[in-house]
Formats: sequence, structure tokens, C-alpha cells
Amino acid sequence: MSVGFCRAEKGRTPKAPALAAQRALASAGVAIDEVKVVVTHNPLAVNDLWFAKALGFSLVNMNPYGCSLIYGHPQGPTGMRGIVELVHALRERGGGLGLFAGWAAGDMGAAILLRVE
Repeated sequence: MSVGFCRAEKGRTPKAPALAAQRALASAGVAIDEVKVVVTHNPLAVNDLWFAKALGFSLVNMNPYGCSLIYGHPQGPTGMRGIVELVHALRERGGGLGLFAGWAAGDMGAAILLRVE
């Protein structure tokens, strides 16, 4: 449905995925409470804590299959795996909106909002 990219202020990496997610949501005209599942790829747990607080999203509905770091750190393949996991999690829940957000090196963040019917 939409994508978002951003750069957080220098040294504030944990903010970047949340900022990118906010841009993706705004671009699609979707509120966070319409999203069923969020999957993230982040180098630190604090990124997910910041995301949940900044967007008001429950950690209970984040990363249903666990943290992406168990698969390694390369963003490209790990990010793609996260998006596939998001699709599977939404299918298990009968469809709906899902959001993938991740750290994209330095202070950069990227996000994609998608719908599974």
C-alpha cells in the first residue's frame, strides 16, 4: 500500500524505523490502530521498545515469530524474510494490514505497509 523512508538525527538509530513507519502510514492514510501485526528488523531491542512507545503499538502484536537477528544481520535478505513472516502472520489472522519496519544502516529507517486479503 505504501512505503516510508527516513533518517533520524545522528546517533538516534532507534528512532529511524518508527519514523519510517509513520511516513508509510501517513502516505496510505492509515492509522496504527488499523494494523494487526508489525514485524521489524532492528539491531537492538531498544528499537522495538521505541517503536511501540512512539506509535502506541502493543509489543504483543510485534514480531510474532521472534526477533529477526537470529537469522543474521544483512538487511536485504533479513528484511525480505521479515516481510514474508508478516504475510504468514496476517494469513494466520485472516488477513488485514501489516507493517514491516527496519533499521537500514546508520540512522536510516525503511518501512512497508501491506494488506493481505
